[in-house]
Amino acid sequence: MTDCSDTLDISIVVPAFNERETLAALVAGVRASLQPVPGRTWEILFIDDGSQDGSWDEMTRLAAEDGSVHAIRMRRNFGKAMALSVGFRAARGRTIVTMDADLQDDPQEIPRFLDKLEEGYDLVSGWKERRQDPLDKTLPSRLFNAVTSKVSGVKLRDFNCGFKAYRAGVVRNIRLYGELHRYIPVLAHAQGFRIGEIPVQHHPRRFGVSKYGLERYVRGLLDLLTVVALTRYSTRPGHLFGGIGVALGLVSAAVLAWLTGVWLFTDNAIGHRPLLSFGVMTGVIAVQLVCFGMLAELIVAKGELVDPACLVAETSRNEPPGDS
Repeated sequence: MTDCSDTLDISIVVPAFNERETLAALVAGVRASLQPVPGRTWEILFIDDGSQDGSWDEMTRLAAEDGSVHAIRMRRNFGKAMALSVGFRAARGRTIVTMDADLQDDPQEIPRFLDKLEEGYDLVSGWKERRQDPLDKTLPSRLFNAVTSKVSGVKLRDFNCGFKAYRAGVVRNIRLYGELHRYIPVLAHAQGFRIGEIPVQHHPRRFGVSKYGLERYVRGLLDLLTVVALTRYSTRPGHLFGGIGVALGLVSAAVLAWLTGVWLFTDNAIGHRPLLSFGVMTGVIAVQLVCFGMLAELIVAKGELVDPACLVAETSRNEPPGDS
């Protein structure tokens, strides 16, 4: 059920791209999962990410029949990250659940996510323990998850699972673009939110085809570099650029020192050696990187990238954190 108040208990955000055949069954499943608790208010928020199969017509039909269902149509296909951003902004729930529209996620498991949040977690991610996909999808996914967990330090087994539950404060402070939706737990962890994980059922796809191929893992790994930069160096970029610059400077110094020794203690000329050009150019690049790092530090010092109030978990004072 839903009501006309500004805030609800739960918002189910469902990005969809050409999933017309599954939408009615998904609504029925969510309703069956959430209705047994009297007084609970909730909404289903579909985000049509440029579908061409009549998904929007089906969404508007479902919304007309059920006041708990709402739909937003994007101008074209912008990708899952942007669709989720739109959904997060529109969601009114104190708790936000995201799930895919293809029925491979089971709506009956939503209460398990809510129970896990009550244990003190801010974000609970699903883990498709027994994934019902071909081997050419499961093996790259396992490798991707292992690399992401190792590099990010976030101990999750399935970063690709779209079935997640969040406290609203988590998604309000995360900006998504590109393929960053799969790194929401990493971005949230960097801001101090508690991350949990539960195993979930994963059903075979009944309708349509997967919208993702192997190329998404390549893009995902490139985005992982972006996430590492955002989470580790966004407030100290000089450490990143300066560190690389110092390393290159040491290489340059070693090369030039060796060539100087050759010139001083042997009869060999060094002016025509490619190694001399390499040493000089490496030194120039090292100086540029160090200067660039210093400039980045000055830019960061001029303005905060994160509102400090967003980093406060609780306070003993009566006013909300950040109020004067």
